[in-house]
Amino acid sequence: MLRHYISDPSHVILPQPLEINPDLTYDEEPVTILDWKDKVLRNMTVSLVKVLWRNHSVEEATWETEDRMREMYPRLFYGY
Repeated sequence: MLRHYISDPSHVILPQPLEINPDLTYDEEPVTILDWKDKVLRNMTVSLVKVLWRNHSVEEATWETEDRMREMYPRLFYGY
């Protein structure tokens, strides 16, 4: 059985402002690495990392190649 919702001001989530470029795009910035895995192809193994991006939820995290992320965002790998 569903119950009637009682309004509460503390339930309101304020949106975070996005910095939008003049061409109506915005820059993605990684926050942290959530997971690691190796993908085995026919004759090679590719290391992947699951990256959480700013302004996105955990469900929207993406798998990226470790080499590319180390090259573009080395600060994510300090301590690993």
